[in-house]
Amino acid sequence: MEVRNLICIGCPLGCPIEVSMEEGKVTAVKGNTCPRGDAYARKEVTNPTRIVTSTVRVSGSQDGAVTVPCKTAQDIPKDRIFDVARALKGVAVAAPVSIGDVVVSNVAGTGVDVIATKSVK
Repeated sequence: MEVRNLICIGCPLGCPIEVSMEEGKVTAVKGNTCPRGDAYARKEVTNPTRIVTSTVRVSGSQDGAVTVPCKTAQDIPKDRIFDVARALKGVAVAAPVSIGDVVVSNVAGTGVDVIATKSVK
């Protein structure tokens, strides 16, 4: 039996969680104080995902901004984070940009869009 210890990021409590696994399947989750902890632990040990935040260059801004903050619209597989970062490295968008605008569609072939998280005029 394999045991993995995690700190839950499902809510602000940060519960220490112990996940027991056999043959790649979760057999027990201990230490969580809410159902989100159980769900987080099961997902983290079987299929970890993350939201990626970054910035991309912006041109023609009236505000003088040179970048616009952005993030993936949904979580992506954890092992694809660096692929997404590389894909964003050469991206530049023209102002104006509004919150929620798609900056990159299907980033790095993940099926997930990157969206702006701030408006830039």
